[in-house]
Amino acid sequence: MVEVVLRAVRVDVGSSTPLLLLEEVGGDRVLPIFVGAPEATAIAYALQNVPTPRPMSHDLLGNVIAALGAQLFAVEITELIDNTYYANLRLLRERTEINVSARPSDAVALALRVGSPILVRDQLMNEQGKVMHLDEADESDEIDVQNDVETNDPAPNEAELVAELRDFLETIRPEDFNQ
Repeated sequence: MVEVVLRAVRVDVGSSTPLLLLEEVGGDRVLPIFVGAPEATAIAYALQNVPTPRPMSHDLLGNVIAALGAQLFAVEITELIDNTYYANLRLLRERTEINVSARPSDAVALALRVGSPILVRDQLMNEQGKVMHLDEADESDEIDVQNDVETNDPAPNEAELVAELRDFLETIRPEDFNQ
């Protein structure tokens, strides 16, 4: 397993889709994982320690795990199947390990909230990791994953994303799902 840290939540230039940049500890490979806008927001809040008036879903899950006497000791990004990443929550309860399947975005959000390490399977990092030199001081919100080029174009704000989603929902038809 390769330990990684969440370096940034960015937006892919080509698709305007949020992505996580998971950088290997002590190395220069980065695993980019596309996520949805709500998940990216939840992760960004955790990354920036933004307080919320009520527990968010990932805070709730962390509280439930603790209330049940368990501990999240690691999250693992395990595989990529048909362009979908898979992850596991590794819990420890009464000296028994419990593995729970999770989406990587949820696993990362939870790990950030409870302070557990994020791991990536060696084979997955070898196959999907990209060499990117991310500058700590870089405040850019966009990256071109295809070309590994960071840009300084402003990321779409939440209002733009909501407007885009509304447009999509207003034009989608049931027949579109059969294509």
